[in-house]
Amino acid sequence: MLGCYTAAIEHEEDRGVNALKVLALLLIVGGVLGLIYHRFSYTRETHATDIGSLHLAVSNTKSIDVPDWVGVGAIVAGAALLIFGSQSKP
Repeated sequence: MLGCYTAAIEHEEDRGVNALKVLALLLIVGGVLGLIYHRFSYTRETHATDIGSLHLAVSNTKSIDVPDWVGVGAIVAGAALLIFGSQSKP
């Protein structure tokens, strides 16, 4: 009976480690993309109205600059999670 309990605990720990690896890889990829592109923009539709068959819409395009230190910080944080997050805890 104890073997089943131990296997369940190990399975839970593996799921946590895999989640940390996914988060670390997302941080690294996001940091690299931030260093390559430096900016991202998005369009948001703010007002829309229909007058008969006429459709009127107002769209705002916003642009956000990503500083280099944010990209480097995300890469360092992701690497630290990969290196130190997977170490077994005593």
